Amino acid sequence: MTGASKGAPSSPVAVVTGASRGIGRAAALRLATAGFRVAGVARSVEPLESLAEATGGWALPCDVTRPEDVTALVQAVEDRAGRAPDLLVVAAGVFTLSPVAELESADLDLNLDVNLRAGILTVRHFLPGMLARKRGTIVQVGSVSGRKAFPGNGAYAASKFGIRGFHSVLLEELRGTGVRATLLEPAATDTSIWDPMNPDGDPGLPDRAAMLRAEEVAEVIHFVATRPEGVQIPFLPVERS
Repeated sequence: MTGASKGAPSSPVAVVTGASRGIGRAAALRLATAGFRVAGVARSVEPLESLAEATGGWALPCDVTRPEDVTALVQAVEDRAGRAPDLLVVAAGVFTLSPVAELESADLDLNLDVNLRAGILTVRHFLPGMLARKRGTIVQVGSVSGRKAFPGNGAYAASKFGIRGFHSVLLEELRGTGVRATLLEPAATDTSIWDPMNPDGDPGLPDRAAMLRAEEVAEVIHFVATRPEGVQIPFLPVERS
């Protein structure tokens, strides 16, 4: 785990998972411009080191599907920041398409492990420190597929509906603690996650030109993270106008 912060000691600290690409990377860059010291988290080392260089933050390689790795990640953040983070953005994710009748168990496991289980593990391990501080914001990046059904999305929707259920419980448990949480549910967003599918060549998928941009979703994450204390946005769908 490498990287050194250029931020002032009083700078708010943000941990962003899935920071090597897509929404996670865009969020890390946007938060850095707003004065956050960003701990970028992903399995890919080189993109994280590039991000840390661009943001003046920390590159913290981690497999968030492994509880022991997440435990080490929490300690690494607290060692560098001296405290629990002010903001946790859970943006690590995968996306596969398959009709239910053709769904492979490996794809089901992948979606549930990365999109659901890893998100829960990440929140669970960072939450005690936030509760002890009586402050902090958690933003989980869900999907429109967590509230609306689309053909071929069985495994992905199961993971995203699951995060919505988990988040609903989290909201109830956080009442009165000073810690707040938001589930962001963006519509289709143009990132490299679509590359294997060539959506522009499939009439059943949205054209990339009509999708949200990762930078637009990152702007919404920044908006949520910078609301006044005492203001919470429990659920926030995001779509193109």
